[in-house]
Formats: sequence, structure tokens, C-alpha cells
Amino acid sequence: MMKRLALLAGLGLALAAPAFAADGAGAVDPLIFRLAIFVLAIFVGYYVVWSVTPALHTPLMSVTNAISSVIIVGALIAAASGSGQEMTSDLWLSKSMGGIAVALAAVNIFGGFLVTKRMLAMYRKKEKPAAKPDAQ
Repeated sequence: MMKRLALLAGLGLALAAPAFAADGAGAVDPLIFRLAIFVLAIFVGYYVVWSVTPALHTPLMSVTNAISSVIIVGALIAAASGSGQEMTSDLWLSKSMGGIAVALAAVNIFGGFLVTKRMLAMYRKKEKPAAKPDAQ
């Protein structure tokens, strides 16, 4: 585990060094800096996902999908954009893409919860049928 952290720290320094050395005045190139953060996020995400126990992987990912569907707020804003304005082709495109995003985010939310419910049902104890009383 410590080797992985050292590798990530070294990789982060190697990627961020050109961003800080881009200009002699100490200015940071935003593109390189954002690219370094993106690459580090990829590596951190990779190690986090692969270190999860296989039995918990699917429920964890389904709940993560459901939680990450906060995107629906932005989709609703996009779908409601331009109220009171003339309907131009750009506005139609914005509204239609917002509507599609709302639909996909809704599928993601409900699908995540359905998968979680199904996976948790696999670990639920089965109820034993009641013993029949002896009728003699």
C-alpha cells in the first residue's frame, strides 16, 4: 500500500512540475495543472475501485451511480433554460439535450437503486417454513 502511495505522490510531482515551472514569474499554466489533476484522479479512482472487496463491489458501485446522478439538477436547469425567450435553434437544442439528460439521469438513479436492492436481497437470510404441528 505504501508503494502505491509513493508511486502516486511521485507521479503527481512529475505531472505538476511542468505546471509550476511554465513561467519564470511563478505563473501556473492552467491546462497543464488541470491535466495533472485529471490524471491523478484516474489513478486514485483506479486504486480505490480495485481495492474494494468483490462482494461489496457491485452494491457500492450501484449506490455510487445513484448518488452521482445529482447531474439531474443540471439537466433540469438546461431543460428549463431560456424561458420567456424566442425559441431559436440553439434554445431548442439546449432544451432537447436537457430533456435527454434528465431521462438518462433518471434511469441511472432508479437503476442504481434496483441493482442495490437486488444485490442486498442475495445476502438476506431466507426464512424457514414453520414446523407443522403433529395432528394425532
